[in-house]
Amino acid sequence: ERGVRFVQIWSGNDNGFPRRNWDSHEDIQRDHGPLATGMARGAAALIQDLKQRGMLDDTLVLWTTEFGRMPSTQGSKGRDHNPYCFTNWLCGGGIRGGTTFGESDEWGYKPIDRNNPTQVYDIYATMMHLLGIDHTRLTVRHNGLDRRLTDVHGHVLKELLA
Repeated sequence: ERGVRFVQIWSGNDNGFPRRNWDSHEDIQRDHGPLATGMARGAAALIQDLKQRGMLDDTLVLWTTEFGRMPSTQGSKGRDHNPYCFTNWLCGGGIRGGTTFGESDEWGYKPIDRNNPTQVYDIYATMMHLLGIDHTRLTVRHNGLDRRLTDVHGHVLKELLA
């Protein structure tokens, strides 16, 4: 409301023991339950506030992680990292509501379409598109090379666009 263009909210940053964050190797039910409740309440309140103020259509909301969790435990009540499947949740700012995109196998371990999985680069490309940035032209120089945040693999996920 005050002209801020980007806001990042970090969730689950407690690295003490027992660990109370999303990186739950010890006890996923103990850790994820309260975090998910807090996230759901906070996200619902944010969306409701944005709608009431007429700002949701101009605000892109993304809830993401850098990896998912394995579909089963590995000898304890926690779960290890799963780099193959994880959830991104988007709304507002040009996102088509009520859309599910991508599909995992029956265990949530790997994508069904293993030849053409949705990648993080696709999420980046879609976000940049919605922000009015051509992801193919935005480059950074790294180690003497011009690189894109979306690498050469990123594509706008048009199925998600309103």
